[in-house]
Formats: sequence, structure tokens, C-alpha cells
Amino acid sequence: MGDKSDQNPIKAFHPAYTVTNIQNNIQILDGTKVSYSSWVRLFKLHAKGYKVLANIDGTNPPLKTDPTYEAWSEIDAIVLQWIYGTIYDDLLVRDIFLNNKESHAAALEHEFNNLTLRAMSSLKAYYQHLKYLASQLNDVDCPVNDNHLVLQLVRALPYEFDTVGAYLNQNLPPWDTACSMLST
Repeated sequence: MGDKSDQNPIKAFHPAYTVTNIQNNIQILDGTKVSYSSWVRLFKLHAKGYKVLANIDGTNPPLKTDPTYEAWSEIDAIVLQWIYGTIYDDLLVRDIFLNNKESHAAALEHEFNNLTLRAMSSLKAYYQHLKYLASQLNDVDCPVNDNHLVLQLVRALPYEFDTVGAYLNQNLPPWDTACSMLST
């Protein structure tokens, strides 16, 4: 027969104990393919589904004298493992989330403002990378609205796109519309 902790109903039936590989559910935040904001949204959904949202949303933990503290502490350790298991090691070392927002924003703005279609492998890759950079800029409190995104899209097009580019520049349609107009 096991000890009393094996019989703890919180521990025995908590859904967090069923996760064996967090990376099956959440992509690794690597700073290139997965944006911080999309990682956070997915992580929060996962946390809610596995009933551990209180471990990441600022809810105070139980007091150490509370009988549920031990189980809460174990679940908290699992959640930390999920976080560390879904963040690329270089991002943990750089600590871009808290300490380097300004320098990260400056680097992203530079890349966003200097990206050209010629530097990308395809029109689709160009759209995706511009959109990704805009998302990353939003994550570091430098929001890029649809108009700015469309203007940047048009600004860096080669001369072959002058006619449609002029139309987009003048009318500033939504991002998806601008992309589909360039693709046709």
C-alpha cells in the first residue's frame, strides 16, 4: 500500500498528471516560427483545459500550512516544466520577455522596415514574414496596425508590382485583401 500522498484525491485525479509530453500540444517558442503572443494564447488554453490556469494567472497559492499546498506545489512544478519545455533555451538566457523589450523592438522594427520581397523565397514567404514581424512587434508593445502593415508590404515590392501597389497604397484595404490582390 502506498503512502498517504498516493491517496490524495487532488493528486490522484488531477489532469496535469496525464501530460507526458507538452510539446505534443504546444509548439516550442523559438523566437522565429512561433510568436510570443500565439504561444501565450495556446499555453493559456492548455492551462485552462488541464485545470492549472490558477498557477499562471497571478492567483495566490494556498498557504504552506494549507493541506492542499503540497498538491498545489507539485502541480506548480509541472506547469514550470511545461513552460521550460516549450521555450527555446536561448530565449530563457536572453530573457527577452522582461529585460530587453526596447532593444528587441528596435531590432524587429529594423527588420520590418527593411524587409523586401526580393530577400524572400516567395511572395507567400514575404507575407508570412511581414505578418510574423508585426506580431512580434505587438508582443514588445510596438503595435503595427493593418494600414502600416499594408504600407510596408507595398513599399518593399519590386517595380513589377507598381500598378497594384499604387492601388493598394491609395485604398489601404485590409491585410488579407491586399495579399490576395497581389497574389492574383
